[in-house]
Amino acid sequence: MTNAQPINISILDKDYKVACPPGEQSALLESAKFLDNKMREIRDSGNIMGSERIAVITALNMANDLLRSSNVDKEIGQELPPRLKDLESKISRVLEQARQLEI
Repeated sequence: MTNAQPINISILDKDYKVACPPGEQSALLESAKFLDNKMREIRDSGNIMGSERIAVITALNMANDLLRSSNVDKEIGQELPPRLKDLESKISRVLEQARQLEI
């Protein structure tokens, strides 16, 4: 990412430094807060242990919500829109970093 600025986010009391394009900081912070809240809901339910599992279950729930709300399920098999590809890439990087921290 050119001109990306590092920004610190906190998810489940873990801090991450994420490269963020100019003008996208508030959206990233809002997304991180939303994700943190959803992951806390899953964790506080008491049924799932481990931050990686919590992250995967949260991602699955959010993907399901997205598919249902935007009728993307009709487009399954087609290429993801660029914004969703970008989000998928960011989520994958954060999950990989979290997995490395747990090892």
